[in-house]
Amino acid sequence: MNDVARLAGVSLGTVSHVLNKPEIVSAKTIARVTAAIDELGFVRNDAARSLAAGRSNTIGLILTDVGNSLFVDIARGAEGAASSTGRSLLLANSDVTFEKQESYLDIFDEARVAGIILAPLDAGLDGVDRVRRHGRNIVLVNYAGDRTDCCSVVVDEEHGGYLAAQHLMDIGRTRLLFAGGPEDLHAVNARRKGALRAVRERGEGVSLDVILSRNLKSASGRSIGRDILAAGTLPDGILAPADQLAAGLIHELTDAGVSVPTDVAVIGYDNNQFASEAAIPMSTVSQPGHEMGEEALRLLIDEIDNPQAHEHQRITLEPTLIVRRSTSDRAAELR
Repeated sequence: MNDVARLAGVSLGTVSHVLNKPEIVSAKTIARVTAAIDELGFVRNDAARSLAAGRSNTIGLILTDVGNSLFVDIARGAEGAASSTGRSLLLANSDVTFEKQESYLDIFDEARVAGIILAPLDAGLDGVDRVRRHGRNIVLVNYAGDRTDCCSVVVDEEHGGYLAAQHLMDIGRTRLLFAGGPEDLHAVNARRKGALRAVRERGEGVSLDVILSRNLKSASGRSIGRDILAAGTLPDGILAPADQLAAGLIHELTDAGVSVPTDVAVIGYDNNQFASEAAIPMSTVSQPGHEMGEEALRLLIDEIDNPQAHEHQRITLEPTLIVRRSTSDRAAELR
């Protein structure tokens, strides 16, 4: 900034005003300072600026998997809310890798961001404890645990599974299958628990079998589809805990001549972007990702701006059922 000031023939304070309060500087002075900045290739050091000011306007956001449109929606919601408060957002993708998650926590900590929004893996949160000890505020989003020392935003996953099973039974399906998902993944367990509750409430005449898988990818859905076909007894309704898995199931079944939804109705989860654009548009349970991002950012800003009065909260949002052709040829009428 001193170099810019010398080249432009102005004071250091004037350069600072041009960068931070241009409305109080004349257009002629702004032009001189801007020309000096361009000539010197000056880039403001925001890390040093944050240290000098004692605070940062940057928020770090660490997401589990940006290939999942739920997390894209969370990012969009958080970015919009951050922009409205004059903050900027730095996005990191842990790519379902615990080591990456921990590394990004340290990177944001070293960058001295004002706070961090984290969509954590189902693993230990030692990194959260570590950066909180360094003064970083953290909000957890899509988090299954019961921590009370920081805010969190979640969706009622059990209710989502309940909605999916209830929908299949409402359209007359009685031999249900909860297809896929790792046993140790909280979201899958909660969705399965909700589906089981819906079946129990419906009573006699309805059954629900369960098949697990290593992951929620399309390949696992295809594998389950092959197993179903080999068994020789088709369920008439399938709940998949992820849209990708549901897509693999549908492909495998239809390739074998099974009609979806006439023979088997299939419903997914997450409302990924491709769910509505598939050859057979998929019914699904949609999570309010945009709202999750907005709420997480709001809680984080309140903790940053009001550290003494802030009280940690756990906000639970509700999923919604979206009916498409994979469960009913009359989907347009049912929506």
